[in-house]
Amino acid sequence: MTPEDLDQTDRLLLMYLQQDGRISNQELAQRVDLSPSPCLRRVKRLEEQGYIRRYVALVEPARLGLGLLAYISVRLDKSQRAEHSAITGFAQDVQGWPEVTQCYAMSGDMDYLLRVQVSDLSAFSRFAMDILMRHPAVVDIRSSFALRSIKETTELPVALTDEPLM
Repeated sequence: MTPEDLDQTDRLLLMYLQQDGRISNQELAQRVDLSPSPCLRRVKRLEEQGYIRRYVALVEPARLGLGLLAYISVRLDKSQRAEHSAITGFAQDVQGWPEVTQCYAMSGDMDYLLRVQVSDLSAFSRFAMDILMRHPAVVDIRSSFALRSIKETTELPVALTDEPLM
C-alpha cells in the first residue's frame, strides 16, 4: 500500500489515532462512520503495512525533572587517520545514551543532530564533556538550548482529501 492507496477513511483513522492513541475502537468507528469490525480491520491493516509504527504515552519532561532541552550538532573525524569502527560505531553508541531522545544523520557541515533532554546545565555539561566529547569519532560539537516551546507536536499532517499525500 502506498500513500496514494489511502482513502479518506484511512486518513481520518490516522488523524484521530494521532490525536488520541487510546481512543476506543467504538469511538473511532463512530468518528469515521464505520461499524466497529471494519474499523478495527482497517486499523490493523494500517499497523501491518507500517503506517502506524507504535502507540506511546507522551510524558512531560519537566514533571520528571528533565527541564533542559538541547540540540547538539556533532561533527565526526572522517579523515583517513580516523578509525573506521569509531565512526561507524557512533550511531550504535547513541542508542545507549538515555539523554539522547532523537538522533539524525544530517547533510551539511555537521554529521549528526542530537536532541538531548536533561535535568539542568550541570547534567548537560557532564553528558557533553564526559560522554560525547570523549567518543573517539567526535571532533566538534555545537550546542543550542531551547528557551521556550513554540510548537511541539507528534501529529503528522494527514491530507483529508482524495488527493495523494505528498
